Parts: sequence; C-alpha cells; structure tokens
Amino acid sequence: MSRTVYTTATSIDGFIADSEYSIDWLLAVDHGGGALDRVNEFFAGVGAICMGSSTYGWSSENNEAWQYEQPVWVFTSKEREKPEGADIRFVKGDVRPVWEEMKAAAGDKDLWVVGGGDLAGQFLDAGLLDEVVVTVAPVVLGEGAPLFPRRVLSDRLTFEGAHRAGEFVYLEYAVRK
Repeated sequence: MSRTVYTTATSIDGFIADSEYSIDWLLAVDHGGGALDRVNEFFAGVGAICMGSSTYGWSSENNEAWQYEQPVWVFTSKEREKPEGADIRFVKGDVRPVWEEMKAAAGDKDLWVVGGGDLAGQFLDAGLLDEVVVTVAPVVLGEGAPLFPRRVLSDRLTFEGAHRAGEFVYLEYAVRK
C-alpha cells in the first residue's frame, strides 16, 4: 500500500533551505554513520515524486545529471526546461488531481513530497499526506524556507519514532486524517 510521505532535511531551527533557497549547508554535513543508507533505503521504496518550483530550480542548477528515475511532478507557474530523457511533468493548481496521477504511476510504492514546505502543507491541508519524516542536521541557519510555512499542531501528528544516523536525527510522524 503506497503512502504519501514528506521526507526532508531541516536545520535545528526548522529551515529546509537557506534564504537563497540553497541546501549547500546540508551537503557540507558529514553523511557517514549510516545516513546515506537510510536515504537509499527510503528512495528504493519511492514510485513517484513531486516538488515545488524552487526545489526543482536548485536541483536542476546544482546537479550535473537529473538524479531521479521515477516520474516527477513539478508544481510551478514558471516556464521551465527539463533535462533530456527525464520524466518530468510541469503542473500547477490543486494537488488533488496530481496526487491521483502520482498514485497511479507509483503503483505499490510511496509518493514522495520532496518540498518545499508550502507544497507539503498543501498535501496536508488536502488530507493526502500520510507521514512526515524530518531529518535534522546539526546546523542553525537563522532564516530561510521553513519546514512548514503554516501552523501544524500536535493533534495532527503522531510520533512514530526517532533514529540517529551519523550526525543526523530522523524524526518520524504519522499524519492524523
């Protein structure tokens, strides 16, 4: 049974990107101690991906090759180019019909909401998000793109577990419908 999961890394103070929408700060953290193993394990179970325009822009500009084999939906109102051969679909508007397409494409695998926080919040608001997995990095940014740019109280989230891998702490929460 597939789940819709918002899995992202955050600074200790709750930012998923710095004020320039960069995650260079995250890449500078030591990814040893099993951190990459957890990422690879999660990624193996993903059948469809969605992301916002800023996330797509940073990923496109900072990677030599497109890193996803799964189909990717990019929520954007901007004209965007896509790498040759990549299965990328540019969409805008309500997340519900896109979620239906993603679910069909993913089969039994999970749907990954990469970010940003506002896009994840739209899935949460629509009742489509099943789980939030936050990877906390030993970094304090002071400002940037928030994990969720909206209020989400404890009546919406159930703590499922915490794990350490190297310098990172993984916090897992089920979303109450």
